[in-house]
Amino acid sequence: MRFFKKEEFTCKCGCGLNNMDVHIMEMLDEARFMADIPFIVNCGCRCKEHNKKVGGVEDSSHLYGLAVDISAKDDFQRFKIIGALYLVGFRRILLYDAFIHVDIDLSKVNPILKIMK
Repeated sequence: MRFFKKEEFTCKCGCGLNNMDVHIMEMLDEARFMADIPFIVNCGCRCKEHNKKVGGVEDSSHLYGLAVDISAKDDFQRFKIIGALYLVGFRRILLYDAFIHVDIDLSKVNPILKIMK
């Protein structure tokens, strides 16, 4: 990977879990190249305990290494990130106030671009 370190995607609780899917990592790396701005990873994979602690849904894509949350400090960055994610093939993009959730979980509704509240 050109732009990311594997450690950026490790579960934040300290358990060491890092089961990130290779395909999502390749897609993120390509999107980062296309956007030409840094992607700040809030969350990659999560263990069950950490997922519950942060209020994640029971079948969160983060549990399976299929999802990433990316920070965007302003609308310009958000626009560039979303555009690049879409161009590389992401079709599940959820927009929250403070971050962009993106995943490749085919067990969930695809495609979806949704503003979350």
